Amino acid sequence: MPMIREVIVTTANAAGDVHIAPFGLIASGEDWIIAPFRPSTTLANLQEVPFAVANYVDDVRIFAGCLTGRREWPLLPLEAFPVPRLEAALAHGELEVLRVEDDPQRPRFICRVLRRVHHAPFEGLNRAKAAVLELAVLASRLDFLPREKIEREIAYLQVAIEKTAGPEEMQAWSWLMEKIAAHFALAPKPMSQA
Repeated sequence: MPMIREVIVTTANAAGDVHIAPFGLIASGEDWIIAPFRPSTTLANLQEVPFAVANYVDDVRIFAGCLTGRREWPLLPLEAFPVPRLEAALAHGELEVLRVEDDPQRPRFICRVLRRVHHAPFEGLNRAKAAVLELAVLASRLDFLPREKIEREIAYLQVAIEKTAGPEEMQAWSWLMEKIAAHFALAPKPMSQA
């Protein structure tokens, strides 16, 4: 299995409109692979402007926010690069698409890292941040994971939230839980076995 690094990817279209999305970048030697689903804004942007920024953040509200319709996060322009970075990024990598491996469901954009820049120190791990990230992954798969699995995972992850969460993690957790609750409220109920 390849290593996957959870980051926030920024892309832009030809008009300069920026899109912010959580992504699991796939390691491929020195390169990174971005594999967006069809259709998606990230896919369209990479086809128009073959550059992206991998934003390494520890503010899990950005992951949760992107999945719950909160995509307005402050950006900073980069020198001689067509896509901005997140202001909250501890570090970022500037990526250039080298080639595309087409696929009817998830094309793979193989990207070279042109430059890496560090902005702020990483101050350690937090179990609540990891729990929010795992909940974000679950929330992004509500349409194809069984409800029982999601509920089991939430019960397990809730322990880390209760023991180690600060205000940012609590806010991110609540946004994701609202999304999950709304999804299940709208989901059709299983037929009874009468």
